[in-house]
Amino acid sequence: MSTQVEKSEQEWREQLTPAQYEVLRKHGTERAFSGEYWNTKADGVYRCAGCGAELFSSDTKFDSGTGWPSFTDPLVAESVETREDRSLFMKRTEVICKRCGGHLGHVFDDGPREAGGQRYCINSCALELTPRTD
Repeated sequence: MSTQVEKSEQEWREQLTPAQYEVLRKHGTERAFSGEYWNTKADGVYRCAGCGAELFSSDTKFDSGTGWPSFTDPLVAESVETREDRSLFMKRTEVICKRCGGHLGHVFDDGPREAGGQRYCINSCALELTPRTD
């Protein structure tokens, strides 16, 4: 994976909150129902908390009942990258911000069928919401 934003670990630690650093740089996961955006209904664009890249639109956000913000697809397909994740003794598909390489969450095949069947399960602390003003 080639990223456009490269910083030292010290620079990331200075920029991010401890929770953001744990998720974005160390591939952690926030607890279900604990993040800022899991139940948010506001219109806008969800950006990467690490680099500001536009990742998801509120238009594709849905309540999956899992306790994490869930989206049917990225705002721009090229803004995220996926790769196999075999941690925690299971096989999953990890979602990464293509611009800075930050861990966002995982994508699963149990999303709404009418929207393509994908569920991008994303950590709230990996995101920042820019509200729509129009």
